[in-house]
Amino acid sequence: MRDRPVVVIGAGAAGLMAAIHAAGHGRPVLLLERTRDGGRKILISGGGRCNILPAVAQPERFVTDSPRPLLRHILRGWPLEQQRHFFEQEVGLPLVLEPETGKLFPAANRARVVRDRLLGEARARGAEIRFDTLVSALLPPTDNAPWRVALEGSGPIEAARVIVATGGLSVPSTGSDGRGLGWLEALGHRVHPTYPALTPLIGVAPAHHNLSGISLPVRIMVPGTRPAVESSGGFLFTHRGWSGPAVLDVSHCAVRARMEGRQVQLLVSWDDREATAWEETLLTAQGSVGGALRGTLPDRLANLLLVEAGVDPKTGIAQLRRESRRQLVELLTRYPLPWQGDEGYKKAEVTGGGVALDEVATHTLESRRHPGLHICGEALDAFGPIGGHNFQWAWATGRQAGVACR
Repeated sequence: MRDRPVVVIGAGAAGLMAAIHAAGHGRPVLLLERTRDGGRKILISGGGRCNILPAVAQPERFVTDSPRPLLRHILRGWPLEQQRHFFEQEVGLPLVLEPETGKLFPAANRARVVRDRLLGEARARGAEIRFDTLVSALLPPTDNAPWRVALEGSGPIEAARVIVATGGLSVPSTGSDGRGLGWLEALGHRVHPTYPALTPLIGVAPAHHNLSGISLPVRIMVPGTRPAVESSGGFLFTHRGWSGPAVLDVSHCAVRARMEGRQVQLLVSWDDREATAWEETLLTAQGSVGGALRGTLPDRLANLLLVEAGVDPKTGIAQLRRESRRQLVELLTRYPLPWQGDEGYKKAEVTGGGVALDEVATHTLESRRHPGLHICGEALDAFGPIGGHNFQWAWATGRQAGVACR
């Protein structure tokens, strides 16, 4: 068995980390990747800069249909501080904090440097990497054979252990097609229904089309969710609807509601003022109502809100009727975002759903159904918010699977 390799399927973030930590301990490691270069989601992340990690871990903001203690236990397996030490001290990638977003980027500010350093680290530790290699099937051990990894166009590879790091279905142009989840389900694992997450939403109101290109910080609330879902951050009006971190972080609520035939509201507060503060402003400010709004919000957005409230922007603050003031405050602090769909996997940053976390051992991520099979990364049922949290999950789960296969 020591002569047979540990086979890692998928050279994305989790797969690269798995290969790095499995290699160099006496057993050969073979990393198989269907694309010609690997790590393509790393290359496009952070606008081509690669947001490697968040500055602060936020496990409470992760989404999963599995027992939450399991998620927290897995993340604790490689704490954020240790991950940062690995990148800076072992891989030689100094990280720089972007204070306004709480994100950690490589000092080089280039995602390609991150991908290439991880590939180099895997090779330096002894892993063999094969690109342009498509895995067609995963065959479990029988009485006379070990794990076998079937390849398109060539014979199967016999493996001592197999790590599935094939990702989900998000951004299919990077090589993600969900086939790994299909293998795992066929092997009897419980797979929670998948859906696009952290994806832009499509709007319905023609009036919003004129706001395309406007961006501003907002807070979005999703009433009726347990635990409560709320996000703050950038909001971008697009020609089709809405994007930006605040939207992406709650998009799964809209996606899942539509899939399940439910209704869900997304309520937007257009700045950091609560309703009582806006009430005070619209009672005591000098000048017109339009002037009071334009002092805080982009002009086109302020005009839209005034139109929807039925208020002439030239109306003086002192002349604003009580009912109009209440309606305007409601639109400023609890604006119902009219959405009708989402941009799907094509623009989703991650895949929701996946293999239930109680299908794997939390210390090793080894399948509870098939010894010698480990699952990591996006194939597992968990994802975090925007800001490096999903890389944190990929690095942590990849390392745990790799260490367990030494």
